[in-house]
Amino acid sequence: MTSNHPSLPSVGPPARRRTVLLAAAAAVATLAAACGSGSTAASAPAGPAKELRLGYFANVTHAAALVGVSKGFFAKELGATKLTTQVFNAGPAAIEALNAGAIDAAYLGPNPAINGFVKSDGQALRIIAGATSGGAQLVVKPEITSAAQLKGKNLATPQLGGTQDVALRAWLAGQGLKTTPNGGGDVAITPTENAQTFQLFQQGRLDGAWVPEPWASRLVIDAGAKVLVDEKDLWPRGQFVTTHLIVATTFLQQHPET
Repeated sequence: MTSNHPSLPSVGPPARRRTVLLAAAAAVATLAAACGSGSTAASAPAGPAKELRLGYFANVTHAAALVGVSKGFFAKELGATKLTTQVFNAGPAAIEALNAGAIDAAYLGPNPAINGFVKSDGQALRIIAGATSGGAQLVVKPEITSAAQLKGKNLATPQLGGTQDVALRAWLAGQGLKTTPNGGGDVAITPTENAQTFQLFQQGRLDGAWVPEPWASRLVIDAGAKVLVDEKDLWPRGQFVTTHLIVATTFLQQHPET
């Protein structure tokens, strides 16, 4: 995590921030790609699954998955169940894969999970464990020192409707700056893969980004950015969910032992 950075005041009291976040999530959800829905008709458990298809991101905020997969911890605990993995850039894509039956479970942020749950009328998925708190920041060009200076600028987030995307839109709204899902408004937000965000910032084509670790620190250390907002400063006691584990409801019903 980066350190010695300035931070801006939060949107307001925790209750106001939660309200703004929910409103922003709802606004983005109406125009983001539909997550779809899944059938969850009850069926008798079929014992341990032959295979578990797991999605996660190549981010520090997904350390639980990165370590569990690379060190073989998951494979050991699964026993005879084969583990296959798929890496995603952001949560909405993972939700689409889960709803399409391409994966059975995924580590992702709260906003895509909520959107997937709501759009399926609560049928498609279940959150079964927490994984990470913290690790997301808004980093910008060094000359930007206030929210007001973001007007007319171009910022990036990992994906439209993702956790960092909603957080950025909510924070900007709290600062009196408007955004739209298609990149309009006072501040243009461009959904961009994290590795590409790094390159575009180096090229001067982005003014900043709200991203998870390690990308925030990489932008600061290797690309000359500075931290304008550390998201932990916006939450009570500095705690907020970055990553948790979800599973398809049908998979959970059929293979509860897995």
